[in-house]
Amino acid sequence: MTPKTAGALLDRYRVADGAKFRLKDHDPADTGGGLVEHSQLDTLTADGVSRLSDLQARLYADDRRSMLLVLQAMDAAGKDGTIKHVMTGVNPQGVQVTAFKQPGPAELAHGFLWRVHAHAPSRGQIAIFNRSHYEDVLVTRVHPEMLDRLNLPGPVGGKKFWRHRLEDIAAFETYLARQGTQIVKIFLHLSRDEQKRRFLHRIDHPDKNWKFSAADLIERERWDDYQDAYQAAIAATAAPRAPWFVVPADDKRFAHLIVAEAMIEALQSCDLHVPKPSPDAAARLREAEQALRAE
Repeated sequence: MTPKTAGALLDRYRVADGAKFRLKDHDPADTGGGLVEHSQLDTLTADGVSRLSDLQARLYADDRRSMLLVLQAMDAAGKDGTIKHVMTGVNPQGVQVTAFKQPGPAELAHGFLWRVHAHAPSRGQIAIFNRSHYEDVLVTRVHPEMLDRLNLPGPVGGKKFWRHRLEDIAAFETYLARQGTQIVKIFLHLSRDEQKRRFLHRIDHPDKNWKFSAADLIERERWDDYQDAYQAAIAATAAPRAPWFVVPADDKRFAHLIVAEAMIEALQSCDLHVPKPSPDAAARLREAEQALRAE
């Protein structure tokens, strides 16, 4: 894929300013509007994974920047599969994946960003959040009764409360960006019909039963509420330093390509360099080379 095509493809799904963002304007079944051939998806993704592996090695060697990939989605949208396919071939020493579950007592006793900050990437590393700090403006917004566990002062759950949380998230991401973290946020945008098909597939195939929970249907009943919550979250936190990509997820293979290209673009913008040895170190290398060749 040429850089021009990749840029046009990413611009199709990039949200760097949420002022005019409307989730309903994005089609979960979109496959690029003719920018890529469907028959080439696997080849293009494999090429992207190879380039990503090289860039990750440079990120590690450069040791000045880091990357945070945030993955958010409705159930069955393919977060785990995306991590598996896109990060294949990348050195696991340079990648940390964190799956954020329901917070425990220690986490509930702190501010909602506390547990997330602890897993932010160190320099030279890629951190992947499988769900993230956004759960605290998504799940808790759909189920405000969860806020009762937090023992927070003042009124909670109103418009002002959610606005402040979203402002805190935007400020936190700005802080990370200023510290050298390249942030890429992915919303795997799945249609309701495709989610139904994937749920039935999990039920019909015994080896996939473990992926399905009755709770998934309870959350499915709140589909519209979740769409509203995602609309609000993306609109409030999309920024040039921390853009969202609303990635059509009805076609898994197409989604994998977009995620890989988004990561590649972000890392390429970092101007990464493999450090050159000092004159003394270079001299020692030449001496070592001569000694080895003389054996």
